Amino acid sequence: MLRSGNSLRFTAKEVEEHQGFGVDLGGVKSPDDFVNALVPWIEALGEVRPDLLAKLAQDLAKAKGAKLPPRLSVVPSSDYPEKS
Repeated sequence: MLRSGNSLRFTAKEVEEHQGFGVDLGGVKSPDDFVNALVPWIEALGEVRPDLLAKLAQDLAKAKGAKLPPRLSVVPSSDYPEKS
């Protein structure tokens, strides 16, 4: 990702890699566009694997030195068996 002021640009390889995760970065030109591209992926992850989303939130908060509200504490993965 290249950033210049409020503009973002992704290489063709980065766009292709993110498509593998279900994130379309084709029209992303700003940080707000990037957030909007991630929202559907985050919502889907919250429905399918809320434990993984909670763990991701916890790790991001830890990296930023922030505290999560109690409702976002990590749920043990055994509470959400894998779906096949």
